[in-house]
Amino acid sequence: MKSFNSNAWMLPQPVLIIGTYDKDGKPNAMNAAWGGQWDMKEIMISLGSHATTDNLKDNADFTVTFATVGTMVAADFVGIVSGRNTPDKMEKTGWTAEKAPNVNAPVFKEFPMTLECRVKEKLDESEAGYNLVAEIVNILCDEKFLAADGKPDVEKMELITFDPVHHTYIQLGKTVGKAFADGAQLK
Repeated sequence: MKSFNSNAWMLPQPVLIIGTYDKDGKPNAMNAAWGGQWDMKEIMISLGSHATTDNLKDNADFTVTFATVGTMVAADFVGIVSGRNTPDKMEKTGWTAEKAPNVNAPVFKEFPMTLECRVKEKLDESEAGYNLVAEIVNILCDEKFLAADGKPDVEKMELITFDPVHHTYIQLGKTVGKAFADGAQLK
């Protein structure tokens, strides 16, 4: 085996879009890859110092959505352009923002599923950023992305993942098995 030392290569990495309002109520979004489920009703996201972290000082509510093939270009854009320096950042994405029903944060209608969240804790906070632990208040899903059982259908969403090895985006594929069931074949 070839050794690559220590790198941020946990795979797959989600392409998370964090939605906040600034102090004037203007929507903002950023792209974050270092995040995941923290507990049954909580998530964790590693955040550097951004307009988003500025916004979270004034308002503990935010949304998290998952980038798709159709939103990829604008999702990458909000990761490379700062809301601190580009006042028309959100207009350039073409996204439609509306207020989330359960938190004081924007929902971007172009995405299939959105987590409405509230900051619970900031870990290792410094000028460089922090690790954010947040409560999932509610989950919204566009009805056209529901499966026959009425729950979100991940395959229909065309979600993408970040490949930190090659700095590319990869579309997630098809269902290949049933969790908590297929392993029973080995009992």
